[in-house]
Amino acid sequence: MQRTPFYDKHLAAGAKMVDFAGWEMPIHYGSQLQEHHDVRTDAGMFDVSHMTILDLEGADAKPFLLKLLANNVDKLKESGKALYSAMLNEQGGVIDDLIVYYLTDTQYRIVVNAATREKDIAWMNEQLKPFNATLTFRADLAMIAVQGPNARAKVLGIMPAHEVAIAEPLKPFYGAFIGDWFIGRTGYTGEDGFEMMFPATQAPKVWDALLAAGIKPIGLGARDTLRLEAGMNLYGLDMDETTSPLVSGLGWTIGWQPESRDFIGRKALEAEKAAGVQQRFVGLVLTGKGVLRSHMKVICSNGEGETTSGTFSPTLKESIALARIPVGTDTECQVDIRGKLQPAKIVKPNFVRFGKSVL
Repeated sequence: MQRTPFYDKHLAAGAKMVDFAGWEMPIHYGSQLQEHHDVRTDAGMFDVSHMTILDLEGADAKPFLLKLLANNVDKLKESGKALYSAMLNEQGGVIDDLIVYYLTDTQYRIVVNAATREKDIAWMNEQLKPFNATLTFRADLAMIAVQGPNARAKVLGIMPAHEVAIAEPLKPFYGAFIGDWFIGRTGYTGEDGFEMMFPATQAPKVWDALLAAGIKPIGLGARDTLRLEAGMNLYGLDMDETTSPLVSGLGWTIGWQPESRDFIGRKALEAEKAAGVQQRFVGLVLTGKGVLRSHMKVICSNGEGETTSGTFSPTLKESIALARIPVGTDTECQVDIRGKLQPAKIVKPNFVRFGKSVL
C-alpha cells in the first residue's frame, strides 16, 4: 500500500484510513458530515498527493497535446491558465479526465487521477513517440487542496508578502509558480480555494501551518459528497473508457474547432453525433423515499437509464444523483431503490455552488 508524505499527520489527526486505489488515505477524521459542512462554511484541506503530477516539455509539447486531448490547448494564451479536458481512446471513450496548465508553448503541467496513473502514463508515452517532447512524473511533489469560502483568505494569511503578491491576484482556473511551489486557483468542491504543489519534504511543515491557520483536515468521504453536490464527474463512476464525453456531461469540453484538428477519438465522436446521441447526462433529486446510489435503474417515459453517482446531500438535505438516461424531454422519472420505484425530479447536473443551492 502506498502512502503520501502526509501519512503521519493523518494518523495524528485521528483519521480513519482506507485503501483507495492502492493508497492508504483518510476517509474521515471523525465525522464526514461535519467535514462537509466545514468546507461549505469555512475552509478545509485535502491531501491529494496521490494524484499524478506530470511535466511536459519540448518543442512538440503543444502539437502533442493538440493530438492527445479532446479540448483544445490552443485556447491557452496566458501563462498559468488551466484547461479541463478528457483524454480519449480511438473509440471516443474517456481514458481519464485531467487539468493541464499552460506555462509556455513548450512547457505544460498536467494533473491526472491517482487510480489511473499507470495506464495514463503508458498511454501518453505511447502517443508521445512521434513527438519531440518529454513527460516527467513528479513523484517528488506533494499536493494539497484548500477549499471553502474562507480558504483563500486563510492561506494568504500565512504567506509572506512577496508570495501573497503572486497568489492573491490569481483568477479562477489560473496557476503560478512561487519559487519551487506551484499554486492554482482550482478545486473539486464547488468552492473557491487553492490547489498547491510543493516539494514532498515540506509536507509536514505545510500541514502544521494550515492547521494552525484554522483549516481543518477533510477526508475522501466529504470530498465525494462535495464534488457530487457541485456536479463534478468522478472517473470510474460517471465516465470511463466505455462512455464518450457526449453522454458523460462533458460535451462542453470538446474543442471541435478548428475542424482540421484531428485529436484522438474525434472520428468516433463525430460518428456518434451524426448517428444521434442516444443518452444524456442529468442530475436527479429524489422526491420519494431512500437514498440514491450508483448503478440504480432509472425508469423514464422513453426507456431506462442508470444512476452513475448518488448520495445524500448534506447541504440540500435531499438525496441527489448523476445519471445517464435516454434522450428526451422528461422532467420526472422513477428510480428502482431496493425493488421499489421511487419518484425523482430530473435537473441539470449541478446542485450546489459556493454553498448555495442552484436547483
